[in-house]
Amino acid sequence: MPRSNRQRTSRRAVYATLRRKVLTLEFPPGAALSENELAASLGVSRTPVRESLILLSEEGLVQVFPQVGSFVSRVDPAKVADAQFLREAVELASLEDLPGLPAELDPELVDELRRNLEEQRRPGLGLEDFFELDEAFHQTLLRLSGHGSAWATVVSAKGHLDRARRLGLYDTATSSGFAAQHVEILDAVLAGDIPLARTAMRTHLRAVFDDVERIRARSPELFATDSGTVPVRRNIVVWE
Repeated sequence: MPRSNRQRTSRRAVYATLRRKVLTLEFPPGAALSENELAASLGVSRTPVRESLILLSEEGLVQVFPQVGSFVSRVDPAKVADAQFLREAVELASLEDLPGLPAELDPELVDELRRNLEEQRRPGLGLEDFFELDEAFHQTLLRLSGHGSAWATVVSAKGHLDRARRLGLYDTATSSGFAAQHVEILDAVLAGDIPLARTAMRTHLRAVFDDVERIRARSPELFATDSGTVPVRRNIVVWE
């Protein structure tokens, strides 16, 4: 592979790895990010790490302070609300484009959704596993309506929302309520009751806000403020 291609592959891999660590809270809100330490842990030079941090800062997931350092952004409630607005608009609109009769639904995608729901109810399912199933459920619903390609747009906009959702899942240590809401949504779709499906989907997508406000009241240090305060650098990645 030519060197330029290897470099691009390295940048993509480093970016994907760092983004995943931010979204899964392995790098929690407010954590310091050392280019040297990240490069050493990933076995790469500082250049792809620096470039990845710039990309993440453009997404609002990392903040770079000159002469101070780089930090994982705290969860921004305004960006959570914006992403929620976009997601709700896309997913509710997609339900309206489902085939008029349940019998016209793609049977392979329906089976995929049913298997997904079975997995969500599996005893001992880890929270990250549930999160992946949740993502797949919503993406497959979009595919069922013929709008699967819209998922990439939703994903690119919901970094702060995903972190807020994970904070809620880890805080409550349960996913059974969300799984039950998924069942309600699919049952309504399979019954051809689109108004009910839309209502269930809206309730499901907005449930995150109760978690956000509860966690924000208990742990305000995880959330962004309007103060513009420059954080104090820590030598290691820790909860602040």
